[in-house]
Formats: sequence, C-alpha cells, structure tokens
Amino acid sequence: MGRKSVIVTGGAHGIGEAAVLAFARAGYQVALADVDREAGERVRQTSGAPASDLIFIAGDVSRRDDAREVVRRTAAAFGGVDVVFNNAGIQPADSYKTAEDLDESVWDRVMDVNVKGCFLLCKYAIPEMRKRGGGVIINNASVQGLQSQKLVPAYAASKGAVLSLTRNLALDYAEENIRVVAVCPGSVDTPMLRATATLAAPDNPAGTLSKWGQKHPLGRIARPEEIAEVVVFLASDKASFITGEFVCVDGGLMAQGQWG
Repeated sequence: MGRKSVIVTGGAHGIGEAAVLAFARAGYQVALADVDREAGERVRQTSGAPASDLIFIAGDVSRRDDAREVVRRTAAAFGGVDVVFNNAGIQPADSYKTAEDLDESVWDRVMDVNVKGCFLLCKYAIPEMRKRGGGVIINNASVQGLQSQKLVPAYAASKGAVLSLTRNLALDYAEENIRVVAVCPGSVDTPMLRATATLAAPDNPAGTLSKWGQKHPLGRIARPEEIAEVVVFLASDKASFITGEFVCVDGGLMAQGQWG
C-alpha cells in the first residue's frame, strides 16, 4: 500500500482547515469535505499541495447521500480510505437558549451535523478501511461533552453523544484494526468562536475572547494548528495503542474541574 489517505469534514475553516494543511504536510492524500464551496476551493488552491493529493468535495455530511459520496470519491481518487477526521460541527446563534426556549428544528440541525454526520461518515468509511486492513477515526468532540455551561443544551448533548459513539465504535471494530478516538478542544480561535464572541459582546468581541482565554490555566485560547497537530498524531502509528479514548486539548481547562 502506498501513501495514506484522510477525509477531513468541515475542512474549509478553523480546526478543519488547519487539519487539512497538517495532514498534507505529513504526506497524506487529503479529501476536504465541506458545505462551503468557495472556502473549500480556497483552501485547496492555496494549500501548496498538488491537485492530485488534495481534493475538495462539496457536501453536507449530515445527509446520507452526501456522506456516501464523500467516501466514494475519496476512495476513487486515492485508492481507499485510511483515516477520517469527523470535524464538521455547528453551534448556531439561535441554539444559545434553555431547553424550553430552544426550537426543535435547531436541536435537530445541531444533532444532525454534530452526531449524525459522524455516524454516516463512519458507516460508509469503515468498509473502505476494512479493505485496507484497518484505519483510524478521529471525532472532534469538545470539553462541553465532559462538562457544560449555561444555554448550550443541543451543543453539549451532541458532543457527549460523540464521545459515547467513539467508545462504542472503538469496541466494535478493534478486532479489525480500526482505532477510534476523540479530541476535546477547549476554546479555539476559529470563525465559530469569534461569531460566538460577537454574539456575546458585539462592542468588544476581542476582549471577550481574551476573557475566555483567561479561564484556561495556560491563559489563552488555542490556535487551530495546536488541535490539528494532535489529530495528526492520533492518526499516526505513534498512537497505535490508543483507542476508545479522548484527548483534552484544552490548556488545562478540565484539570481545574470548572470553567474558571
């Protein structure tokens, strides 16, 4: 078998974009999947990777046909699928509500993207991994899957579900040499976090980001690249005895047992 291939969902922005670039630097053939066509093409064109080694696939992985097509096109382009980074996730502005005030359609959309998207990519990628003799699935969860804060019922529930799905898949496929792990980032400097900061404090989003950073023992929020490097490590043979586990990349946030 030649070089390894990876699918990165939500690969056009933030942690996903950083992961696409990190995997490309590590020598992987990369399929970038995202709903944002313009941003996806931008990442592909500016990555510096040969067109044959980094492809963009437009699609919504919460939809069965799109998820299946992402896997099909990746296998067709690269000869198989070795790694999946289930990174696609949302936390819409209208999801910051109590359960009684949260619209059911918003709940459904968050769960569809954050949980069902992981399930569908796994459903269609695992048979391709089996053909390769194994593989690695990395799910992007969150510290909010471990603890929570007010007004995020859908997002927190979705990330808890991602962690449970990670454990189950790890057990179901360990004998087939398919490892399944998760990362739990703290606050990361992404477009999604910046949008949240603007929502929370329209007059001073930068100050809000700084304030959130101070809640982490390291005193700052993370750069997307810092999460991406952990993801690439977990996908590598250096992490070959890690499965069914999650890694907090959170600047010490969970070590203090509270949000600060």
